[in-house]
Amino acid sequence: MVAGVALYIGGVVVGLFGIDARPVERMTLALLWPLGPLAFVATVTLLLAVSLVAFPLFGLAVAAVGAAAWWFLR
Repeated sequence: MVAGVALYIGGVVVGLFGIDARPVERMTLALLWPLGPLAFVATVTLLLAVSLVAFPLFGLAVAAVGAAAWWFLR
């Protein structure tokens, strides 16, 4: 938890003082910078979900691995 807060504060400091922009843009970047990794995770998750439908063999393989994992781990 402490490391996460320190990382966030470090990002805020870089966003406020490390870029060449007007103060409004600096403040916006400093406050919203954690959305970048969240957007990456959301994009990868959606691409994986869509690939299950778009590529049926891949979806079948994922379903088989999921079923095998459920069978062995229950």
